[in-house]
Amino acid sequence: MMTRSTDPKTFLTEAESARVVAAIQAAERGTTGEIRLRIDRKCGRPPLDAARITFHKLKMDQTAQRNGVLLYLSLADRQFAVFGDEGIDRHIGCDGWNAIRDRLAERFHKDQFAEGLADAIADIGRTLARHYPAKAGDRNELSDDLSLGR
Repeated sequence: MMTRSTDPKTFLTEAESARVVAAIQAAERGTTGEIRLRIDRKCGRPPLDAARITFHKLKMDQTAQRNGVLLYLSLADRQFAVFGDEGIDRHIGCDGWNAIRDRLAERFHKDQFAEGLADAIADIGRTLARHYPAKAGDRNELSDDLSLGR
């Protein structure tokens, strides 16, 4: 699957990182939801467990509507997960997350990492917008920057 560096700081090029951040910003314009991308070198546990732990460390469980979504990558483990807070999870469920995960896996297998991440973020944004549309006065509750581990 992943054939690039396992260093989170060099996995994506500067241009690719900018593209992913722009995708997060664009997706969040249509929703009150929050999207983050975390890239770790290694997680040392099942990726969904690592995503859940990271979700809480990034304080994504403290959004007003509990509608944050984390894309989590573990580079050396060659694994990733999509984790949504309880507000959005009750609407999309396992089948919805698995569909996004499967489309992302297809892009990763083609070494289309930034493109796959941007597409997955757009999918997540559309899902969030259906259930949590943007409202006047909504504020960005979480950073749109990439969260890079060691």
